[in-house]
Amino acid sequence: MTAMSPSALLVALVQAATMLPMFLLVLPAGVLGDILDRRKLLIFSQCWSLVCALLLGAAALAGWMSPWLLLVFTFALGVGTALQTPAFQSIVPELVTHDLMPSAVALNSMGVNIARAVGPAVGGVLISAAGAASVFLFNAVSFLFTIAVLCRWKREARASKLPPEHFFPAMRVGWRYTRQNPQLLSVLVRGATFFSFAAALWALLPLIGKEKLESGPNGYAILLSCLGVGAICAVFTLPKLRARVSADTLTVGSALVFAVATAVPALSDNFYVIAAFMAFGGWAWLACLSTFNLTAQFAIADWVKSRGLAMYQISFFGSLAIGSIVWGQIAAATSVPTALLLAAAALLLGCLTAAKFRLAGAPTLDLHPALSWPEPRVLIADTSNRGVILTTIEYEIDSAAVGLFLGATRELEPMRRRNGAYGWGIYEDMERPGRFVEHFLSDSWLDHLRHHERTTVADRSVQDRVNAFQKGHAPPRVTHLAAPGERSSD
Repeated sequence: MTAMSPSALLVALVQAATMLPMFLLVLPAGVLGDILDRRKLLIFSQCWSLVCALLLGAAALAGWMSPWLLLVFTFALGVGTALQTPAFQSIVPELVTHDLMPSAVALNSMGVNIARAVGPAVGGVLISAAGAASVFLFNAVSFLFTIAVLCRWKREARASKLPPEHFFPAMRVGWRYTRQNPQLLSVLVRGATFFSFAAALWALLPLIGKEKLESGPNGYAILLSCLGVGAICAVFTLPKLRARVSADTLTVGSALVFAVATAVPALSDNFYVIAAFMAFGGWAWLACLSTFNLTAQFAIADWVKSRGLAMYQISFFGSLAIGSIVWGQIAAATSVPTALLLAAAALLLGCLTAAKFRLAGAPTLDLHPALSWPEPRVLIADTSNRGVILTTIEYEIDSAAVGLFLGATRELEPMRRRNGAYGWGIYEDMERPGRFVEHFLSDSWLDHLRHHERTTVADRSVQDRVNAFQKGHAPPRVTHLAAPGERSSD
């Protein structure tokens, strides 16, 4: 793009065209990752990207390339990335044990950043030797290797007695789960704050390499490689650092380092100084990225893993896409150094969000399936045609324990809603003080059964704490109510 147009806005739009499909499509892709076979979805997305890269290379060979055509193909490749990202992220727990998750997430991020370090160098050699079209075609060939690995992967199917969810209800459940998950919400807010301001450096880096350093595309490639090298170094230093400091301290400190790295190109013309601080910036970028990703992984149950991680990716890529456009416009209206200094100041202010939205640095909840709720006893035959299901749970509580009981029930509502229920409430019988009735709704009997299947060990512990206030030895009485079915008048 820098070779075709000097416009700061068009250069920034390349970053936006890459990230915008993630913002628009990653949640639908996350739904597909939860209700379809993730392996097959990944193979399809890789084939899509292969075709797009081939068409991009063919257009470049034919001499048809223009700034807007480049943006169209970049957007199309972003669609492929959007389809694959939630599924790729959510298969990590399928490939490693729980205790290896931090290392696996960091290793996954290192793979991306090795590509960021090596890719620009390889691309620069190919451009010098055979032109830009060769890079696009080489990219197309690279997808074949990933497709081959996915075809050889023998993935174990998830065990479930229930049919897959439908697309739109599954999307609605994903939104509901996110709203009722405080740990995930903290990641989304903190991530959006950091990424939207950090986008300035990524979006304007090509102009820093070309104009400020007057070194053309090679300047951009070198600076990008320095960022990648710094990120690779982070993989080897973060494990010891995580053992000593909290996730909040690590992310705030890393954001401060990235703010300094963002400000340096605006204040210095020395290539070596800027390159050195890009390495520090790469370290800080990976520290924040992997910590946010790891916290999100630990906060999401497996049955909704792709949807939950899709919400995180929306925060990530949406913030980068919108931030790229905003910072590109600021740079076009003022100057690149001014935009970078403003972004650095915004990163410093963004650290204040850590005071309210704190991160859980290690898994604090057991999100494995509980598999301990008994199957509901049902004597009617037409459960599939009864519509909304009302579930009630009756508790008998001593008057002296009512306050503690009601305090414990505050955890029930987000738990029920996370697992797909709605319309939650709890009421006391006016004729029998101490008798409380909890109720919630499910869209259908099948959805209620899914509610049972989704219950985690952490959810079970919440229910056990509430049940501990029950008087006597009998457990709380559970009732399932459905709308009357059509019956013959005979």
